[in-house]
Amino acid sequence: MELVKDLPAIFEEFSEQRKNAFLRMHELKQQGKPFVGGFCTYLPKELPLAMGACMVGLCSKDGETIPEAEQDLPRNLCPLIKSSYGYAKTDKCPFFYFSDLIVGETTCDGKKKMYEMLAEFKPVHVMELPNSQSPMGKKLFAEEIKKFKEKLESHFETTITEEQIKEAIHKTNEQRKALKAFYGLQKMDPAPMGGLDMHRVLDGVQFRFDMERATEEVKALTQKVIDEYDPEKYRGRKRILLTGSPIGCSTQKVVNAIESNGGVVVCYENCGGARSVDELIDETNPDVYDALAKRYINIPCSCMSPNPGRLELMDRLIDEYKIDGVIEVVLQACHTFNVESYKIKNYVTEKKGVPYMFMETDYSSTDAGQVNTRVGAFIEML
Repeated sequence: MELVKDLPAIFEEFSEQRKNAFLRMHELKQQGKPFVGGFCTYLPKELPLAMGACMVGLCSKDGETIPEAEQDLPRNLCPLIKSSYGYAKTDKCPFFYFSDLIVGETTCDGKKKMYEMLAEFKPVHVMELPNSQSPMGKKLFAEEIKKFKEKLESHFETTITEEQIKEAIHKTNEQRKALKAFYGLQKMDPAPMGGLDMHRVLDGVQFRFDMERATEEVKALTQKVIDEYDPEKYRGRKRILLTGSPIGCSTQKVVNAIESNGGVVVCYENCGGARSVDELIDETNPDVYDALAKRYINIPCSCMSPNPGRLELMDRLIDEYKIDGVIEVVLQACHTFNVESYKIKNYVTEKKGVPYMFMETDYSSTDAGQVNTRVGAFIEML
């Protein structure tokens, strides 16, 4: 696939994909296409894809509906949960409106209780996610995946074969490979692109409902970035790794602060970045449910206890991307990431000898000035 537009226009196109997907979703619904809405990277999207459904992410990323949500939810709850619930309650999210089935997972207590409330608006299926990556945890999650498959079959009155699941696994693996190759370009020194442009692609690709076409577009973009590499554009900038919670719209204020103060985000370890796509599903495993369970439960989110995989991933990313500094961004009331930041800080500073900064924020812009000041001071120290 050849991309004829210039790179800024292509990055902006990925940025607009979430909005453009609203219209595309309406068209597909009129054609009878089923949609499954989900919230987390632990949801095995291969099963909806196997039955011909489209997967769409429902984690809301701005604070527009939080005041509405706070009429029902505590104010000191995670902004991601409040925003997601607010968009469902107010009917302002077309993705939620057009989803035929909502699928949640028991990653945190706030989301678990929110799913109970969402069930007042839509059919909801909740997958029980073990909080351990032990052999028993993987076995339990394999059973949950089977239950999810049975739920899809009964809800949509269809049959999902293992061959269809294997085909879906291959498609998602191909997209993971393409995304890894794309963000892996940031290993180049100097970096070939800014962190916000990289994030636009990683976020926007999930709203392209033709997965195979989206994968080819990512491959073409990767080649275009290589062909137009300008080593002078980010020369001399400090190379930053972002980790922590899924931060939504907060990404922009944090990345802007980094890149306006002499840094460049070369790696996202958080949800939507390396944590989500680093590991592939074993296509040689004859038991598709075991293969899915082993891959998904290995995602190193802080909801797992213990969570050694996150330290192993951080160790590798810091070396591969030649990281000068790590910034951990945690959403307010995101307790598991907040607590785990103690281990991350100690590992990064003591084991890897890399400077680390912790930042707690929400979806508002009120702390943008403070974020810029703190980030600027951190990068100057580097």
